Amino acid sequence: MIIVTGSVTARAETLDAVLAEAKAHVARSRLEEGCISHAVHIDADNPLRLVFYEEWRDMAALKTHFAVPESGAFVAALRNLCETIEPIRMFEAAAVTN
Repeated sequence: MIIVTGSVTARAETLDAVLAEAKAHVARSRLEEGCISHAVHIDADNPLRLVFYEEWRDMAALKTHFAVPESGAFVAALRNLCETIEPIRMFEAAAVTN
């Protein structure tokens, strides 16, 4: 499984638009083949910061996700709306059993 994390910080006047873009992106992504989990959360310490958490079946599914035109459009929209965009981080993970 591939885990992806990232975050953006909106400007106060663009928060509603950033949140709307993020929710639409999450909803679309959840329908993609290989998406296990995709979510956006508001940072409890900074309500302008949105944190993304994703789980993908494998790197092939994630690469397909990155290639979807809507994913590129989402990133472009955020570039215009956000104060900062942190680089995404990707991790390979395997479940651990007791």
